[in-house]
Amino acid sequence: MKVQKSRKETAPATPVVIVVDDDAGLREALSSLFRSVGLEVALFASALEMLAAPLPDAPRCLVLDIRLPGVSGLDFQQQLTRQDVDMPIIFMTGHGDIPMSVRAMKAGALDFLTKPFRDQDMLDAVLAAIAMDRTRRDERAASDHVRTLYESLTEREKQIMGLVTSGLMNKQVAAEVGLSEITVKIYRGNVMRKMAARSFADLVRMAEAVGLSKPKA
Repeated sequence: MKVQKSRKETAPATPVVIVVDDDAGLREALSSLFRSVGLEVALFASALEMLAAPLPDAPRCLVLDIRLPGVSGLDFQQQLTRQDVDMPIIFMTGHGDIPMSVRAMKAGALDFLTKPFRDQDMLDAVLAAIAMDRTRRDERAASDHVRTLYESLTEREKQIMGLVTSGLMNKQVAAEVGLSEITVKIYRGNVMRKMAARSFADLVRMAEAVGLSKPKA
């Protein structure tokens, strides 16, 4: 079963902490803790419950019990990775040991807290995770914007962009594509305008963002 796609928000969304733990008392205690600092909370008793629910389209993190009914927390972490569900994970356990923590951290977990943990330790971990996810979302949004601009280019403009950002001079590009140098300059100007590039260095960074070859050394 796959994680439900995120719902779209029409306004800046409040960060959300997703808690998956089969202990109802702990879920409610964590809910109160997170809401006390202005965070939204989504509570689930199992991985299956979370899988059946739509994920919030907001900066978020997952606070996950390592021992769950059905799918374990570590196995669930791997399942989320396979489904390309990207969010920081903070593990909690009452039975923590070194092999578990090493496996979780190697798989990308941000933190590993042993029950009982201090409220402040949990808050510190969650706030760091939310900040990390917010940065990731901002970077993805910027990358998506660059990709949209790139797709607005004609095939010839894409070709010219790839060549000039690889380090070739206009004259070299002209020889490569069989155009006059002045025509290459016109195409280059069109690319700069359509990509909203403030400088050539800016255009080079955009080229790398859309997967064009890096400049030649």
